[in-house]
Amino acid sequence: MNYYSLNHKSPNVSFEEAVVNGLAPDRGLYFPENVTPLPKEFIDNIGEYSNEEIAYQAIKQFVGDEIPKEVLQEIIKETINFEFPVVAIEENIGTLELFHGPTMAFKDVGARFMARCLGYFNLDKDQQVTVLVATSGDTGGAVANGFLGVKGVDVVILYPSGKVSDIQEKQLTTLGQNITALEVDGVFDDCQDMVKTAFLDADIQRTLTSANSINIARWLPQMFYFFFAYKQVYKQHKEVVFSVPSGNFGNICAGIMAQKLGLPIKHFIASTNINDTVPAFLQSGKYTPKPSKATISNAMDVGNPSNFIRIQELFNNDIKLLKAAFSSFSFSDEETRTAMKNIYTNATYIADPHGAVGYLGLKEYGLQNEFGIFLETAHPVKFLDVVEEVLNVSVEIPPQIVSVIDKQKEAIQINSYQELKDFLNA
Repeated sequence: MNYYSLNHKSPNVSFEEAVVNGLAPDRGLYFPENVTPLPKEFIDNIGEYSNEEIAYQAIKQFVGDEIPKEVLQEIIKETINFEFPVVAIEENIGTLELFHGPTMAFKDVGARFMARCLGYFNLDKDQQVTVLVATSGDTGGAVANGFLGVKGVDVVILYPSGKVSDIQEKQLTTLGQNITALEVDGVFDDCQDMVKTAFLDADIQRTLTSANSINIARWLPQMFYFFFAYKQVYKQHKEVVFSVPSGNFGNICAGIMAQKLGLPIKHFIASTNINDTVPAFLQSGKYTPKPSKATISNAMDVGNPSNFIRIQELFNNDIKLLKAAFSSFSFSDEETRTAMKNIYTNATYIADPHGAVGYLGLKEYGLQNEFGIFLETAHPVKFLDVVEEVLNVSVEIPPQIVSVIDKQKEAIQINSYQELKDFLNA
């Protein structure tokens, strides 16, 4: 499988080159040359396969022969060695829990898969690679955990000061070893812009790659969730609608790729907070990035979502095709708090703010005879202050969080791209 740049001004590359490069030289995101649907028989009988078998079938064409079958199967086994349950909320609504991994966020899967791919590619090389990543919350902790101790890889994480939760900050600033956290005076979009600029800066004397969802090895494995969810509900014989809390739009983009592989998903809803660049685009037809605004669902505080260009590519840049299969709605913090209370009152279920936004997307869409699934992308403990204040409940601290909560934060403060560049060249 080869990959091309969505800016169409760089040479096509292999899977390995796309993973190591992260971003094409023309600043474009990489995209697979071909997408071949899986056999209908496989989809129709998905309940007969293990999650590991499903994940292998979904990802193998994108990796090709660059990682041997046995190695790829072992990477998958290590990547998804936890549960992905669909939990009933209402008669026609369930939530797909994606927080049962080591950092209790959906990004564990992509981070672990990418770390193991990069580890394989570096196995017999002396080259040192620096993974440079921006985070609005959960990416940093997942990447830090996934790459901790990986041979030949240094990790540098940029995060916006004061705009991630305390637990999210601890998860990305307390591990040490090959992990360094840079605390940026700004918002997530500032962090993301610095990362993109660094990739194309010829004066930086390191080999850089990204572990944001702009990297194909972080983005594509997120397809697995949608297959796992469908496997659990397909015997209800209802059409399935997914509502995905969306920030950088990598997760929902991976779901659309699963649909292109043949997964029979009726509709996708990108549920956002007040950072409504994509909902506004669907209304006006004009894509106008905006400065991001801080909300209680901070992992979605993104004003210029990188992966939306991939979604447009999946629909041949045809807004009519896009609108037929894809909706996007924006919700305020007040609406999010109300949804959290309603979910708890009606189902005795504690949803984090991001999951609550996903739930609101299903309500706005208006389910008829379909079964709606909203993604619960992080454990509510990661947003403890908000959850306990809104619901007046105490959330038990899971072992994954206990292990970092009392550790000492270690971060380097930076205020400009030049400071990032100086750090990387130091």
